[in-house]
Amino acid sequence: MTDTADLRPDRMLSVREVFGIDSDLRVPAFSERDDHVPEVDAVYRFNPDVTLAILAGFMRDRRMMVQGLHGTGKSTHIEQVAARLNWPCVRLNLDGHISRLDLVGKDAVVLREGQQVTEFQEGIVPWALQRPVALIFDEYDAGRPDVMFVIQRILERDGKFTLMDQNRVLRPHPFFRLFATANTVGLGNLNGLYHGAQRLNHAQIDRWNIVASLDYLPAAEEIAIVQARVPSLADEAGTKLVASMVAVADLTRKGFAAGDLSTLMSPRTVITWAENVEIFKDPALAFRLSFVNKCDDAERPLVAEYFQRCFDRELKESHQLSAGPSE
Repeated sequence: MTDTADLRPDRMLSVREVFGIDSDLRVPAFSERDDHVPEVDAVYRFNPDVTLAILAGFMRDRRMMVQGLHGTGKSTHIEQVAARLNWPCVRLNLDGHISRLDLVGKDAVVLREGQQVTEFQEGIVPWALQRPVALIFDEYDAGRPDVMFVIQRILERDGKFTLMDQNRVLRPHPFFRLFATANTVGLGNLNGLYHGAQRLNHAQIDRWNIVASLDYLPAAEEIAIVQARVPSLADEAGTKLVASMVAVADLTRKGFAAGDLSTLMSPRTVITWAENVEIFKDPALAFRLSFVNKCDDAERPLVAEYFQRCFDRELKESHQLSAGPSE
């Protein structure tokens, strides 16, 4: 990103016109895009309640978290709101490899006029804090304790951030925004579904002003999205096929929630399945290549049962690639 520290939103958008939500709210936005603005997904379906919660984060500088099972599109939801506002957005996955130094910064040896010198290089937090950027902490409840305490400092109301090594106190840009996504809202791995999730103390969770819950789309909307991605399945026969595919996906999600499966089909997986149907002309083969082969061997009979229930045919062990790509 170029130097955007002096940039401000320069227009107001109607929530009703841009997001199709019955609301009179108007939200600040930028006229121009830069390299950090996400690409607009024209067929994305917005959850009205979650969208309004995210927009509140942008409008009123509320620290906002989206909670839900994986595959519900939590991070994508925030990014697609930012895309329509032309709001620069940076997404950081808090996996086990992200350290305090990655967030804060560290000394590094650089070349200056042919000489090696030691120079402090800012981490992602001080960089974003000084700009009109929406910073998303993805998989927030998987962060390491040292990382979480760094984040806790910018969750305070004034959001000041101290660079101890530099003896500097950074004040957040007026249009810096902070978001997070989480699977468990800090409850840890109580139900055994998320082995990497950490329990978060109440003081940490309490600093988030808004917490919205995002579930999977209703079947009809998911069918419409799949057909928008794979137009060849938009006819009557395709609608029936995609409805069966979405029904299988729904069973995997229920099985995951019940602890019967260790993985589930996200809407992205269903779209991949549909794309592979277009290639192989066989829903069963495409299903195996898109999802079944990712499952644990012990769970595959249950997945095959889901397929049989929705398609009224068995999922055989092997298939011949008899059909090539469509002409």
